[in-house]
Amino acid sequence: MATVEECRQALEALVGRISQLDPADRAAHLVDRDLSCEVPDLGVTFLTRLGPDGATPVTQANGDRAPAQVRFRASSDDLVAIAGDPGSFPRAWLSGRVRVEASVFDLLRLRKLF
Repeated sequence: MATVEECRQALEALVGRISQLDPADRAAHLVDRDLSCEVPDLGVTFLTRLGPDGATPVTQANGDRAPAQVRFRASSDDLVAIAGDPGSFPRAWLSGRVRVEASVFDLLRLRKLF
């Protein structure tokens, strides 16, 4: 099982890739959205905000924020593995190791980024 800090760093690496994209691609595929990533085996949820300008720093939720528009749920080990190989995200999602709750439009936008 990965630690809370390893998971935070893994999520930072994933959203960091979005910040490295061409600004025109980000503008074409991203709108401002709150994103949460729940790691149930550690009992922690991380938050960030994605948008055309990139992503805000990943923070740990403290329970007082409204639900995010895009929500992920993955075990600590799966989160770290996906950060190491972002191309594995669709396989993890299809196999049920990662759960995603988002609108169809948000899923289509994010699909272009992975």
